Amino acid sequence: MRKGFNGLSGIVSDHMNENKGKNIVYAFINKRKDKLKLLHWRAGGFVLYYKRLEKGVFELPKYDVAESLAVLTYTQIIMILDGISIVSVNKKERYLSKKK
Repeated sequence: MRKGFNGLSGIVSDHMNENKGKNIVYAFINKRKDKLKLLHWRAGGFVLYYKRLEKGVFELPKYDVAESLAVLTYTQIIMILDGISIVSVNKKERYLSKKK
């Protein structure tokens, strides 16, 4: 968790080059799961968000450890930051109109 803009952007530079123009946020979490950094590219530069929990830990979804990559929606990221369990959430099916 000692890395800042340059260190974190170096880690994700290859992935960023492959996904130019996409609105991607990269999340980094420490081993104790009580600190989280989010790296986000905005027009002209990076924005770094940092959250340290006073007590408790962030609950993360299961992901492939070999790839060290989990794809989350914006809603899931906000839920993790707010301490809401995303593991036990059941998403309701929404109505889709039938196109003729």
